[in-house]
Amino acid sequence: MGIDPGTQFMGYGFIHHQNRQLNVLTCGVINLKKLDNQALKLKKISEETLRLIEEYQPDEMALESPFLGKNVQVALKLGRAQGVAMATALIKQIPIHEYAPRKIKQSVTGNGNASKVQVAAMLSSILKIATDAYPIDATDALGVALCHYFQSGVQPQRHAGWGSFVKQNPDRIQKKEK
Repeated sequence: MGIDPGTQFMGYGFIHHQNRQLNVLTCGVINLKKLDNQALKLKKISEETLRLIEEYQPDEMALESPFLGKNVQVALKLGRAQGVAMATALIKQIPIHEYAPRKIKQSVTGNGNASKVQVAAMLSSILKIATDAYPIDATDALGVALCHYFQSGVQPQRHAGWGSFVKQNPDRIQKKEK
């Protein structure tokens, strides 16, 4: 489960991996914009995070850590949102992992200064989804989940050569017709 914490929109994304195959289970946003009270926003984050955890049963949660910009109040609010999501996961005994925005971009695109559009494009390529169909906060959350997948030490399958590849993938070889 990947979370992109926010106080207006909180992105979430779930990926499933099996035998080095990645699939997107779901992604979306929790709309907090209509709530005018910070406490109500935090309550909604907790409730929705719990609902998502119960529905999708993630093994782990990865979150984007808040960055400290020029506005300390914004960073404080983002930290609260992240803390509520983390606490909800911990109550359900789900391990949590935190990644800096630059680390996520580096992991997904190879460039720590990549734009959100570049991250979404790479996610589209890797996860085989049309990222333009999703809000940017949702694709950011998928980026967090994918970063965690990459950081967890799962490596793409490697082959010693063509012979090894053919032996392990007989279904992918086309026979030449005579």
